[in-house]
Amino acid sequence: MSAELVGLGFVVLAVFIVIGKWVRVFTPMLQNIFLPSSIIAGLIALLVGPEVLGRIVLIFTEEEFFLSQGFLTPDILSVWSTLPGLFINIVFACLFLGKELPSLKKVWDIGGPQVAMGQMVSWGQYVVGLLLVLLILTPFYGVNPLAGTLIEISFVGGHGTAAGLSNTFEELGFAEGYDMAIGLATIGILSGVLIGIILINWGVRTGRAKELGGSDKVKVDGQHGIIDFDERDSGADITTRPESIEPLSIHLAYVGVSIGVGILLLEGLVWLESVSWGPLTDTYLMIYVPLFPLAMAGGIIVQGFSQRYDTFKIIDRKLINRIGGLSLDILIVAAIGTISLQVIGDNIVAFVSLAMVGLVWNLFAFLVLAPKMIPSYWFERGIGDFGQATGITATGLLLMKVVDPENRTPALEGFGYKQILFEPLVGGGLFTAAAMPLVAQFGPVAILIFSFIVTVFWLLLGLFYFGKK
Repeated sequence: MSAELVGLGFVVLAVFIVIGKWVRVFTPMLQNIFLPSSIIAGLIALLVGPEVLGRIVLIFTEEEFFLSQGFLTPDILSVWSTLPGLFINIVFACLFLGKELPSLKKVWDIGGPQVAMGQMVSWGQYVVGLLLVLLILTPFYGVNPLAGTLIEISFVGGHGTAAGLSNTFEELGFAEGYDMAIGLATIGILSGVLIGIILINWGVRTGRAKELGGSDKVKVDGQHGIIDFDERDSGADITTRPESIEPLSIHLAYVGVSIGVGILLLEGLVWLESVSWGPLTDTYLMIYVPLFPLAMAGGIIVQGFSQRYDTFKIIDRKLINRIGGLSLDILIVAAIGTISLQVIGDNIVAFVSLAMVGLVWNLFAFLVLAPKMIPSYWFERGIGDFGQATGITATGLLLMKVVDPENRTPALEGFGYKQILFEPLVGGGLFTAAAMPLVAQFGPVAILIFSFIVTVFWLLLGLFYFGKK
């Protein structure tokens, strides 16, 4: 793969991002469902690529026809297919960089109910997914038992986590799981936003959404996604003088150092496994664990050192957010644009079943369990957990912005603190990355029992500790 080809791949990807943004600007329906421009761009790329346009053209022409692969050549798609696995490391390295790390006591006191809720929902997704596989999909349809992990990987983890596990899917002989996971992540975001807005309207009408009570219609300013000219600012604090070093350069360097620390951590764990429990038990898990959860750990370590020793506070959280956001947009467009619809079609029963079971579990957790587990403002706080459990963190943040636009409840603060005790483990964390290798090593029944025990633990903690406060 030449440098020129890689450059061309980025140029084409940029064109689709621009198209996706302007399609959203002039399409009120897409604005009303708050669909991100990157997903629109990815879907357009999928439509004009070999999976849709190419297949249609082949019905009427021969393979030699110039549109037999659509507008995306195999070379461009080969570049795109490598991008998600690379950029997910940047996304996760950025999660905690520049973010003040509070004491665990403060995290527990304010974010504890949402920690319990989020953990219970995520572990419960393994439970319902593995049950579905063991009882129906594997015995009747021959589906790989690893599919039982896809709900949590795709819904909570999102496109980034699913894409970051592409090599793990291949190495475990479940290559079709990658396309299913990306498809489920897309379904998760769409349904998370749509169902979330429906739930908020219901909450308004019934008085459960207290900060929006009396509103007839839920709206968010600037649905087209463009900031008014007079309200624009740089979006980041300039912490270094450009003549010394470009601020973006030093922030990218900190991200790179975080990923480097993650690489050292991963290599250390692989080595430790090879000289300890691996030979003794013939169980090797770390070789299947991707880099991105350790890149997140590297970011926490780098932030900890910076918070303690950097009196100048060079790392600016807003600029780190821009770097992470750029990486996520690139990742989403590339991941959706390279989905194999043929694979999803071949596994349509498993795909639809997993999506439906995941959505039903998330709705049950929000409507039935959240009021009992979250002692105050359960709707505002629980809707964020529902959004994240269905369609990644950004969906949860969006729904909380809609239901509590002035941040008058503890929802946003608690949600932010929750991530410190949530994301290192699930939602793209260490267990999410290790779930498929664990199922492959110990079998789906063992992981089902373990997940069930953990789910019940968080449920009881929410019901009888936080819920009673």
